[in-house]
Amino acid sequence: MDHAAVVSTVAAPQPPAVIAVAPVTDTVAVIPVAPATEAGLAVVAEARWPESERDQTPPALPGFIVSSFSPIAAETAARCLSRRPTGSGDGSATAVIIASARGDLESAAHVAEAVDSSGTLGPLLFFQSVPNAVAGHIAARWNLTGPVVCVADRASALEAAALLIEDGDADEALVLHIDGAAHAVLLRAESPGDQQP
Repeated sequence: MDHAAVVSTVAAPQPPAVIAVAPVTDTVAVIPVAPATEAGLAVVAEARWPESERDQTPPALPGFIVSSFSPIAAETAARCLSRRPTGSGDGSATAVIIASARGDLESAAHVAEAVDSSGTLGPLLFFQSVPNAVAGHIAARWNLTGPVVCVADRASALEAAALLIEDGDADEALVLHIDGAAHAVLLRAESPGDQQP
């Protein structure tokens, strides 16, 4: 089965409402939040990569090599989680949901090149070949105890967040979209004080 062909045909509908706290450029992946707010979810925190001109190279991430996919995901998640309000998330089950239509293309290209040239591959490349690896890293690093889910598009990620929170599997969800650039939002069920008049 040609996974590249399957992945490239996935297209998510783009609702008009988006989070736009920082200036949005073509290089920043933006998570449309209209479906989340319609499901009664509130944005608690958010972050992007890049957020400024200083964001040229993500910090190194031990155990992840060759590619910037996982370091960018981990840095964006760290920024978002560090921006959650004080006391928010204490004792909560937080799901980690990663959306990426293409996944880690740099690692995939490196593996393909090594295989084509009869080269050897280290075990780290097998480990990081799926987005679940960095999702698990984020969950362990931040002591997040909710489900870990990876999907191909932003709309599915928001739907998963709403379902996990509604079903009680998570109290909040870190939704991270990464395809080159990254955008993360931390979502919780709206409380009466969160609702707009």
